[in-house]
Amino acid sequence: MELSEKLQQLRKEKGLTQEQLAEKIFVSRTAISKWESGRGYPSLDYLKSISKFFEISIDDLLSGEELIRIAENDSREKADRLRTVFFGIIDCMASLLFFLPFFSKKGPDIIRAVSLLSLEDGTPLLHTTFIVWTSMIILFGITELALQNVRHRLWLKYKTAFSLFLGTGAVLMFISSPLSYAYAGAYMFFLLVLKGFLLIKRR
Repeated sequence: MELSEKLQQLRKEKGLTQEQLAEKIFVSRTAISKWESGRGYPSLDYLKSISKFFEISIDDLLSGEELIRIAENDSREKADRLRTVFFGIIDCMASLLFFLPFFSKKGPDIIRAVSLLSLEDGTPLLHTTFIVWTSMIILFGITELALQNVRHRLWLKYKTAFSLFLGTGAVLMFISSPLSYAYAGAYMFFLLVLKGFLLIKRR
């Protein structure tokens, strides 16, 4: 008997609705429905909760093949969460542009290295674009860290692509600027390479 059938049987033997079982093991009713229909599997942590609630061993709940599949899914999810944390930290590292001297500021006699906040060269529009784009990267990094445990389909599908888009946009923006912002471009490229390395490690 598959997990979906066993879970449904155990729930009915206890006289519980899907919503009542969900409340007992602290998940959503949608999750219970998904597990009982065979459209997904609980994580190892939720399996332990189910096992404890119904007073049945995990071995009795699952076949060997199902246990391997759940362990693989759990491992992938944990790796994805860890990668999201690293992506978030890397995106937040763009904040250093506001404080470290990655930009050049022309003075009467010399060219000084300044941070993005102290930058005055170029048009106000260009300067504002730099600040807004960099702020977007930082805010998205904070969002990645805050939502690292969210498993919504759209978030999982697009978070990495959007992070790469923001990083690539920053590199192109700095290196294509009419002014010389090579250090800022090189720094953002370095952060982009770090993300690429994490993606290669995933494969």
